[in-house]
Amino acid sequence: MEDILEVYKRPYDPKRPLVCLDESNKQQIIEVRNPIPMEPGKPERYDTEYERNGVSNLFMMFEPLSGWRHVEVTDHRTAIDWAHQIQYLVDVRYKDAEKIVLVEDNLNTHCPASLYKAFSPEEARRMLDKLEFHYTPKHGSWLDMAEIELSILSRQCLDRRIPDQETLRREVKAWEEKRNQHQTRMEWRFTTEDARIKLKRLYPTLPDLDQKE
Repeated sequence: MEDILEVYKRPYDPKRPLVCLDESNKQQIIEVRNPIPMEPGKPERYDTEYERNGVSNLFMMFEPLSGWRHVEVTDHRTAIDWAHQIQYLVDVRYKDAEKIVLVEDNLNTHCPASLYKAFSPEEARRMLDKLEFHYTPKHGSWLDMAEIELSILSRQCLDRRIPDQETLRREVKAWEEKRNQHQTRMEWRFTTEDARIKLKRLYPTLPDLDQKE
């Protein structure tokens, strides 16, 4: 935990951008009956019956200090899918960076081995040399600011029925462009010092060094 908190204290450095990465999913739902339009004093109403139309995965890449984010909609969230998101960061978004400081949870696909599954050993090694990994602890995924950004996306854009992946892509892209246009940043205030006080119960208890046997 303290490793992540110390990373968040670093000043902005365009040559070593801090990027948080996380993923979620969205079930697509087709209406089987037309919703009742909104009326004065009444919201739009939906029938409880619907048709499932698959589930899409959403990769959230978020640079909190610059206010940039990108959401990639995919069919799956396999090791190969994750590896291609890393390739985008290394070769497209941050191709001129010296090192990408990457914060993620400890999902089993979020590891160097996934790059070797997707690319040749030479390509995987080249990308790994440009990455600095920092993992949130078990049950501590809330420390990943990309998870917070996904929550905002869910509330502002995905809190309704979306029929198909094409519509999902359009809606997510519109949300992303608006957030990026305003360069909406995230100000992290929870520090290592706060953790040692508020989460004291999570720290190991050391024996009293002054206690005599």
